[in-house]
Amino acid sequence: MVLHVLLVDDNARARESVLAMLNPAYFQVTVAEDGLGGLNLAKKQPFDVVLTDHKMPIMDGIALIRNLSELPSYKNTPLCLMTTGDVAQVRERAERVGADHVLAKPLDESLLQLLNSYRQRDIV
Repeated sequence: MVLHVLLVDDNARARESVLAMLNPAYFQVTVAEDGLGGLNLAKKQPFDVVLTDHKMPIMDGIALIRNLSELPSYKNTPLCLMTTGDVAQVRERAERVGADHVLAKPLDESLLQLLNSYRQRDIV
């Protein structure tokens, strides 16, 4: 099964890093460069998982997650925040608005483990 992922990050290098980790045989990734663009994409089509950066212009990741968690179509969609900040501090705020996971940047194989757990859940 292919997992449809919405990747939202204003940093081109960070986006490329994530894209390089995700095998297209298992992950179909749609990219947005800011939270508002991500929100607009999410309203137009469903995604299985949303990965968003924390700090971005126009709309940050916290605001994006807050907006997505209020949409009925995203009530059961994993919403994951990526941050270069202090994960413990960011996690508290992120979870209050509906984030399921907070990941430290730079990302590592834990991202693949997390996404594969979602793939396995959907297969079963």
